[in-house]
Formats: sequence, structure tokens, C-alpha cells
Amino acid sequence: GLQAHGPLGRPEVHGEYLKLAIRVAAEIGVPVINTDEGIKARWTTEEEDFVLIKYTLQEAAFIAERRGVKIGLEPHAQYSRHPDGLDRIYNLVKSPAIGINFDTGNAYLCGHDVYAWLERVADRLVHLHAKDISAAHSEAERGKVTGTPVGCACGEGVLDWERIIRIVREKCPRDIVFSVECGTPAQAAKSLAHLTPLAG
Repeated sequence: GLQAHGPLGRPEVHGEYLKLAIRVAAEIGVPVINTDEGIKARWTTEEEDFVLIKYTLQEAAFIAERRGVKIGLEPHAQYSRHPDGLDRIYNLVKSPAIGINFDTGNAYLCGHDVYAWLERVADRLVHLHAKDISAAHSEAERGKVTGTPVGCACGEGVLDWERIIRIVREKCPRDIVFSVECGTPAQAAKSLAHLTPLAG
């Protein structure tokens, strides 16, 4: 998936960028672009934010539908940090182009049951950020943050990857890319070595 994160509630900032990302993804053969609602403007209310997010997503969906690109909404900021908030954003626009990019590490750090949340969104899943969280990272930040850019190597943290793969395999109606988000090439290699036999 192509990363296209930015403030969805600020169409003048993120709207054209998101549409450009969709066009680029289509040109280079990338089937999914990922985004989240980003940091809200200080001068808008929550209700105003959702009107603006809907506008930005609807404009993007028009472009994405014509090009066969999916928009993966990621749990990563103030509204999407919990299952109901992510669903609220997802339900703003009825479009086959809009789905979920589930980030396992962000969901965990937000303080949620990763497996229950993944089951809840599995039928809408279009991409997955495979991010594991170390025990030390968990102890320091779980329940205090809305996510993290990178985790540890998959298999060296607190998440059960066999269970995650099983949920995706059993509940998701399409093939899903697991995009590993870790900090170093060595961690990426360890993640690949851990996940490959589990994926079978």
C-alpha cells in the first residue's frame, strides 16, 4: 500500500494530496493507498470535523473508484483510535473503494483487544500493517498514545501472529498484504522469517 496520511478534516491541505496519491497508485500498479484522519484543526468541533472528513473521502472515492484503487482507513489518530470511531469514519461514505487498513500495533497501543477489533473489520480489510510491539514499548505507552510509526520485529513482541493470520484467512474475503512496519532491515528479515511459515 502507498502511504498517504494527512488530516482528512482539512480538505484544503489533504484533499488534493490524497487524490494525487490515488492517481499515482493507479499509474504504478499499487492497489491500495492508506490514510487516517490525522491531527484535527484546533478551531473545528468534532461534528464539523466529520463533515469535512466526509467531503474529503467522498472526493477521493470518486477518483479511486474509477481507477480501481482502494482507500485503507487506518486506526491512528484521535477519532480512529477506537473501534467505534474507525467505523464512524468508514460509514461516512458508501463506496466500494473505501476499506480498512488495520494496524495491529496501533490498535494494541490504543489499549484495545487487537484480535476482537480485527475480527470486527476483517470483511472490510484491504491492507494490514503488521506491527508488533515489544514488552517494554507496551509497558511504557499502552493506553497513552494513538499509535507508533514502527514496532519491533514480528514475533519478538506481544502479539500472536498465528492468531492474526488465522483471523484474516478465515474472515477476510480477499487476499491481504501484510506490510511489516519495524525499525531496521534486520527486524524486517526477522519478521519475514517469523511470518512466512505461519502464512504457509
